[in-house]
Amino acid sequence: MIGSKRKLYYKVRPFIPRQVQLLLRRKRALWMRGRYADIWPIAHKAGSLPQGWPGWPERKSFAFILTHDVETAAGHEKCRELAYLEERFGFRSSFNFVPEKYEVSPRLRSYLEDKGFEVGVHGLCHDGRYFDSREVFSERAMRINRYMREWKASGFRSPSMLHNLDWLHDLELEYDMSTFDTDPFEPQADGMNTIFPFFVPGPSLNGGYVELPYTLPQDFTLFIIMRERNINIWKKKLDWIAERGGMVLLNTHPDYMNFGTGKLQAEEYPAAFYREFLHYVKDRYEGRFWHALPRETARWFRKEFLFFGEAAPPAPRHVWRHAPADGPSSTGEEAAAARRTGKGGASGLKACMVAYSFYETDARVMRYAEALAARGDQVDVFSLASDDAAPVEKINGVTVYRIQRRDINEKTKLSYLGRIMSFLLRSSWDLTKRSLVRPYDFVHVHSVPDFEVFAAFFQKLRGSRVILDVHDIVPEFYASKFGASHQSYIFKALKRVERWSAAFSDHVIIANHIWEKIITSRSVPSAKCSTFLNYPDSRLFSAGRRTRQADGRFIMMYPGTLNWHQGLDIAIKAFDLIKDDAPEAEFHIYGKGPSRDALKGLVKERSLEGRVKIMDAVPVAEIAGIMANADLGIVPKRNDSFGGDAFSTKIFEFMALGVPVIAANTRIDTFYFNDALLKFFQAGDERSLAGSMLEVIKDSGLRDRLTANALSYMGRQSWDVKRQDYLDLVDRLVKGAA
Repeated sequence: MIGSKRKLYYKVRPFIPRQVQLLLRRKRALWMRGRYADIWPIAHKAGSLPQGWPGWPERKSFAFILTHDVETAAGHEKCRELAYLEERFGFRSSFNFVPEKYEVSPRLRSYLEDKGFEVGVHGLCHDGRYFDSREVFSERAMRINRYMREWKASGFRSPSMLHNLDWLHDLELEYDMSTFDTDPFEPQADGMNTIFPFFVPGPSLNGGYVELPYTLPQDFTLFIIMRERNINIWKKKLDWIAERGGMVLLNTHPDYMNFGTGKLQAEEYPAAFYREFLHYVKDRYEGRFWHALPRETARWFRKEFLFFGEAAPPAPRHVWRHAPADGPSSTGEEAAAARRTGKGGASGLKACMVAYSFYETDARVMRYAEALAARGDQVDVFSLASDDAAPVEKINGVTVYRIQRRDINEKTKLSYLGRIMSFLLRSSWDLTKRSLVRPYDFVHVHSVPDFEVFAAFFQKLRGSRVILDVHDIVPEFYASKFGASHQSYIFKALKRVERWSAAFSDHVIIANHIWEKIITSRSVPSAKCSTFLNYPDSRLFSAGRRTRQADGRFIMMYPGTLNWHQGLDIAIKAFDLIKDDAPEAEFHIYGKGPSRDALKGLVKERSLEGRVKIMDAVPVAEIAGIMANADLGIVPKRNDSFGGDAFSTKIFEFMALGVPVIAANTRIDTFYFNDALLKFFQAGDERSLAGSMLEVIKDSGLRDRLTANALSYMGRQSWDVKRQDYLDLVDRLVKGAA
């Protein structure tokens, strides 16, 4: 709801001469343009890809949507000419009319619909008073609904972009377009900070609607208020959105377009600007964008993304959440100030990470810890120790306590469980001991195992928030590691422990969307969950790190844990099949794990010692450079109940480094990737993998295409983009505990 000053403005505006209104708005815009240069026309945070984003239809790079608000009778008269202009470029758009401000011609509506355009409702009378009170809005909503039914309209846009997304449930709409990603020049300037559609759930999930924020500056702002004399800002913003795979949604007004009929009036700009924009899109991006009407976009989003095509969906993945009390003001000044200063949130926290892993090789734990430390939080990590590691070490601002040594060589269930229970007791004691003076504000526990979260029991009693981070889903992991049946007593017991662990936690982070669906179906409400993929850190994993000169070798590589589900025996057997056809090829494996001895035995059995090399695991910072010098990444996982759903960080890391990848067509990898991004082989089939290896080795053009497509994709998948989402989550949890 808009503030009292704006209510007053809309009451007195009819008495202020139009030229005076424009003069005041231009002076204000000039002042604001410099003040908000960091969030307009581009707010970089808005480019974050929604969790689980499936990509646009037909595998297009971005969406392109044209809309028009027709605010006056004069604009109404220009609609046919504007539609004809778009038709010549092969485009269609939506026209939103104000039914009680001027007469909306039924013949014009029929003409537009017959030509494939869409008609929507743009308020009633454009007076800016829709949200003065709940009573006012409810009364107007009934009249708006009558027009929507009469016009068979699916969508609505509020005049002046005033909005209350909860109240809009009174309207009989499929979608709304009353918001924007960022626009501090609007009367209600609370940008949505996204260039993607999102869902606004109603009293029941099916009662909600899709919100389509506009993402390019409005023509009135650019050409009438700011007096821009070119379309450079439109081009720049469009290129940025296209790069990030977002939704280009433009709102223009025929009222302000001059189609060459006489001298430009005070509130007109040449329609040639719009024509030039359409030509730019067509010429530069032909074949790369999905062009759709708003109605088509909303229906696709609801079906393909929000519900994943299910008739009775779980909770939505990308939905409207109420802004926190200390969120952006109506002018956005606090948000902008926070961006400029780097302050805000709950910085200065005392944080703790607990992980039954080696910190220096666990990129996921390192990313979280270093993100917190970089903004000034005190971060302690309790982890495993390798043979040559110091008991305590400061790494990039993070204090690492290595509290237990481990060799990854467990052969029996008891030896595996014994080491885990020992770590649980040690970490619980150390957590308590190191927080006697001041408890941790929050404890972030990384699974496996999920019951490690109970190490924070005494911390939780003292008010700490607890996050459980599910790297690997434990019941399925156990079944894969030890060959247990899903009907076994131990598997069912582990599912029960999973439920207890999730219930104890204040929030659960899950490593991929397939596991999210499994866990939320059996252990935890979706509202208590977030999904964070294993995004690569661009400081380490980025193109241009290759230093190896051409030496006649073709190096294929796998870095990671050496477990059975990783399928490295399949990869070694596949290499044996192609070794004579590709004499330049070598296969380098880096890592530790229970399968290491068996893999070494297989290499010896096949007489591949000089061509297949199994080396020790190295820290993340070092492995990134080694991976960059590979010619091909190999990710040969089995498609079993665990490996088939375990997301492989290695794929992201190879792609970010510009190294092409061959991967098994597991459930998880075909969920996130396609044939344009990597080369798939039939999971578990060594001959299929051998054929893929040989094809990629021999076809440099294929390698170049895979690399180029993957680098473009990874521009939207970096930890740089997702880091703030994690920090925001932490701050919300801690603030809720205060």
